Amino acid sequence: MTAPELLDTLHATFGFSAFRGVQERVVDRVLAGQSTLAVMPTGAGKSLTYQLPAVMLPGTCVVISPLIALMHDQLRGAEANGIRAASLTSADGEDSRERAIDAFRSGELDLLYVAPERASQPHFRELLSKADVSLFAIDEAHCVSEWGHDFRPDYRLLRPLMDSFADVPRLALTATADAHTRADVLTQLGIPDEGLIVAGFDRPNIRYAIRHRENGPKQLQTLLAEQPGPGIIYAQSRKKVEDLAEKLAAATGRTVLPYHAGLDPRVRQANQAAFVASEDTVMVATVAFGMGIDKPDVRFVAHAGVPKSIEGYYQETGRAGRDGDPALAIMLWAAGDFAQARRFLSDVEPERRAG
Repeated sequence: MTAPELLDTLHATFGFSAFRGVQERVVDRVLAGQSTLAVMPTGAGKSLTYQLPAVMLPGTCVVISPLIALMHDQLRGAEANGIRAASLTSADGEDSRERAIDAFRSGELDLLYVAPERASQPHFRELLSKADVSLFAIDEAHCVSEWGHDFRPDYRLLRPLMDSFADVPRLALTATADAHTRADVLTQLGIPDEGLIVAGFDRPNIRYAIRHRENGPKQLQTLLAEQPGPGIIYAQSRKKVEDLAEKLAAATGRTVLPYHAGLDPRVRQANQAAFVASEDTVMVATVAFGMGIDKPDVRFVAHAGVPKSIEGYYQETGRAGRDGDPALAIMLWAAGDFAQARRFLSDVEPERRAG
């Protein structure tokens, strides 16, 4: 396909007149049938790098994604652009899954979203053998690596599946992968070294600030008074999440909601939905919140303490300002945070060296 034809399809499908960053390099490799690992910053348009080829190539692109919420967000976005897409998740009704399977087998889908747990099952491999697969897209690919900050063992089972369809190219995508993680992802997913594309990580619309934590709740109260719009505050424990949410709501009069894995699932879902729909809600959360959230207008991300890893910090702060407008990332630190981090590293590093 010529460059003008590629741009015509880009404009017709997504309304864009040009690619951003390394998008075109990634798409060119995919269209040429070459497996690729693309490390691109948050907000750089990673999903376009598989959705555009999915429209252009015969067959269906199978997208492996770790969270149902993330899949459904991307599914809605794809359908809004006229892309034929479906998902196979536990949240989909049986009738919906049957329709998706029928459409997949008959070649009526551009995209099929599945979780790694389902993709690794023998019955899914059998389903793939009865359909025309154009591409395997592995989202949040750092989850395949024990060096990554969100390791998911089921991602390790994807290589045998994809090796069964050796002619189908692979596109792995992540926003956060250091050199160790990148090398491991390439190995675990069977992608050649020359398939690595790393974009710059600068987010010029985000202003980063670090402040000594003297009175955390009071400092965050001031932040909420000065910073309008939706925001996320990360705290290190469930108890701190609930305490901060209660104190900040009472002190500021703003809607401040808690989110952590210990909450009733219905409460978590309701709080997440309220945050996504709101133009001013603040979410206080553990790191359990965020990966499945596609909310472009988050105006600030605050850390009430030092994060566990630089990769996690980058991904968490990267949830601010995805619409390109100015945003703030602020971290409050105290000496005790570093002692806690050192204890964490002393537990983890011997295991990594042994591995």
